Amino acid sequence: QVQLVESGGGSVEAGGSLRLSCEVKGDGDRTYYFGWFREGGDMKREGVAAIDSDGLTTVLWFLRGRFSISRDNGKDILYLDMNNLNPEDTAMYYCAASNVPLGVSGVLGLQNFVGPTPMYTIWGQGTQVTVSS
Repeated sequence: QVQLVESGGGSVEAGGSLRLSCEVKGDGDRTYYFGWFREGGDMKREGVAAIDSDGLTTVLWFLRGRFSISRDNGKDILYLDMNNLNPEDTAMYYCAASNVPLGVSGVLGLQNFVGPTPMYTIWGQGTQVTVSS
């Protein structure tokens, strides 16, 4: 099972950008999906972006164009790039993973990890993102 360690959170003004990083430690060979979810305050848990073992990615539809996910496989680091941030993006952001095979792949598989009930089974301690107006 992997361990996930996030970094890169902080406070920014509206319109600013942040890059969150997640170091993936341990054996990730049986980890099928990685991604990010956020929650905090009035915000319930919400899957933000995900990437599968083939490198296919998805981003929650209303965040597309502002958020993107990527992974540096050589360094075992997952990234979440966030641009044009607004106060509604304020939350704790968690790097997450799933080691449970779903039986579906591609876009259908990834859809289980964005939106209100992301199906992650492992997550880190989280990193706070605060956006001021």
